[in-house]
Amino acid sequence: MSDIQQFQRNLTRRLSIGALVSVLLGFGMLPLRTMFWNGVAFQFIGWGLIDLLIAWGGALGTRRRYAKMTAEQAAAAAPREARNMARILWINTALDVVYMLGGVLAMRFPGASNPFWMGTGIGIFIQGAFLFLFDWFHALRVPRL
Repeated sequence: MSDIQQFQRNLTRRLSIGALVSVLLGFGMLPLRTMFWNGVAFQFIGWGLIDLLIAWGGALGTRRRYAKMTAEQAAAAAPREARNMARILWINTALDVVYMLGGVLAMRFPGASNPFWMGTGIGIFIQGAFLFLFDWFHALRVPRL
């Protein structure tokens, strides 16, 4: 297995773990039964489920791609795979900033007078911040091939 294949496997495993933690925390907040915590909880559950789908799709796509290749073809494709992975992670890092800004806007405007929207905004911000750190960390560590 090439360095980039191992990196992709680790990335999807880590994203899956983060997503599961998010979903579990979200469900753990639901018994608090306030509009604020419901807003946070729904964001944790929703973002966690989406991240699980992304991780699953990424793992499946990677498996399918490499299943069609010989070891020599996989080795030849490794630099392209690494460039694509780095590009995706840097684009996602930029998008994560937009998500955090959306969370701040939700806190600032509808959240100023509505506890559910305040919780929603905080939930969006936290999820965006997690993904920002996750994507940035991994973008810096894509194997250089």
